[in-house]
Amino acid sequence: MLHLVTLSKGLVAKTSVTINTPVARVWNALVNPEAIRQYMFGTKVVPEWKNGSPITWKGVWEGKEYEDHGVILDLEPENLIQYSHFSPLAGLPDISENYHTVTIQLSEKGDQTLLSLSQDNNPTDQAREHSEKNWRMMLDSLKKLVEGTNH
Repeated sequence: MLHLVTLSKGLVAKTSVTINTPVARVWNALVNPEAIRQYMFGTKVVPEWKNGSPITWKGVWEGKEYEDHGVILDLEPENLIQYSHFSPLAGLPDISENYHTVTIQLSEKGDQTLLSLSQDNNPTDQAREHSEKNWRMMLDSLKKLVEGTNH
């Protein structure tokens, strides 16, 4: 398996959440497009979930339609998802310097899962804080969804 090593660039947004369910259930929610739509602000995700494959996100954010895109950089089932991400809504050219790298790491702690997320290439502290706020909202929604279906 090819593992790409990426160096963080710019300011890194970081957040995490402890979810009261095993890793397998959290992983399923991270890779299931129907679950993603429920916790990621209605986003339609089109992934192949293979290293090197493209991924797109489509939806409406703050009243504007968007279609973001990236590439799966690293995928380790029930452990790690890392992908590049570009949003035309940022108003920047679609070049590699304007992509974020998002890393989602899962750690099992008994019956709980610690999900840690980072997003690099935030140009300012304000942008980093905005990213952290948005990711925290998404992770809170993910936690509610996964814990709510844990019977």
